[in-house]
Amino acid sequence: MTAAGDPYDGSPVAALRRIAFLLERGRADTYKVQAYRKAAAAILPLPADEVAARAEAGTLTELAGIGASTARVIGDAVAGRVPERLAEAEEQYGALPASGGEQLREALRGDLHSHSDWSDGGSPIEEMAMTAMELGHDYLVLTDHSPRLTIARGLSVERLTRQLDVVDAVNEHLGALPGEFRLLKGIEVDINEDGTLDQTEEMLSRLEVRVASVHSKLRAESGPMTKRMLTAIRNPWMNVLGHCTGRLVTGNRGTRPPSQFDARAVFEACAEHDVAVEINSRPERRDPPMKLLELARDIGCLFSIDSDAHAPGQLDFLLYGCERAEEAGIEPDRIINTWPVEALLEWAASSVES
Repeated sequence: MTAAGDPYDGSPVAALRRIAFLLERGRADTYKVQAYRKAAAAILPLPADEVAARAEAGTLTELAGIGASTARVIGDAVAGRVPERLAEAEEQYGALPASGGEQLREALRGDLHSHSDWSDGGSPIEEMAMTAMELGHDYLVLTDHSPRLTIARGLSVERLTRQLDVVDAVNEHLGALPGEFRLLKGIEVDINEDGTLDQTEEMLSRLEVRVASVHSKLRAESGPMTKRMLTAIRNPWMNVLGHCTGRLVTGNRGTRPPSQFDARAVFEACAEHDVAVEINSRPERRDPPMKLLELARDIGCLFSIDSDAHAPGQLDFLLYGCERAEEAGIEPDRIINTWPVEALLEWAASSVES
């Protein structure tokens, strides 16, 4: 186990980013994490000898974005010591408390559900992409929210159009780096009360993968909720049914019971229309519940194991979903993010082309 003061051969930027990653994995509040990411950004462009000189002179806090605690992290890293805050974070969050799923996790090639600071995520698009690369992903789908979800700063047509240009720029930059990683254009689009999708058809046609989820009136009666979901599933632009029950089982947002709907009818429609059922990996969701997950398995649905990450460290949540999929006995070839990117994109486009 890493202890404070042990020899450290990494950079101060790496130490700051690792602390932020681990705190995000532990679902710490965004404001507590940003101090470390801002400090990393502040020293990233500086020559190493300047950072070392400032650490020795005690002038790091004169730089915008660096406070006393992050200065101590930088000072320890420069001196070749494991920073105390890094050792604490490794002890708290260095290992995910899962009891299985490791083999399936190795088979996953990407993640189809993630958020950036363009909507309700806590980090820039490029930081999400870089972390996905570091975790060994071949691809990450960026799925910020659609306009109706104003509380999450959902993207209008104009903002989504601008975001697509940013994704192109990120991919162009990443193309200069080793590896074959791709950031894919996507959305988590709201399923409206009438079952329509909360984005224009023209914009949906410009995306590569589309996750559709219910976020409002979750306590509706079973009949209207079933009709709402079935209408969405029949929409050819829909690829993945996100967190289908909307339940919360733990966490700082409290708990919430699952929505009521005819699960057999919904999953049969998913199988018929080639819509994957998401296995949402967030610890507070664990959605769908195991009985519904087994029902979808028996009906013959495809699945997508997704992190629903709102911060880079949460991209590591995939292991939780893999643990549940393994427990349910779901074959890896039915999990669409075990597929190579070309097969995934061909599948995602096929419902519109047919």
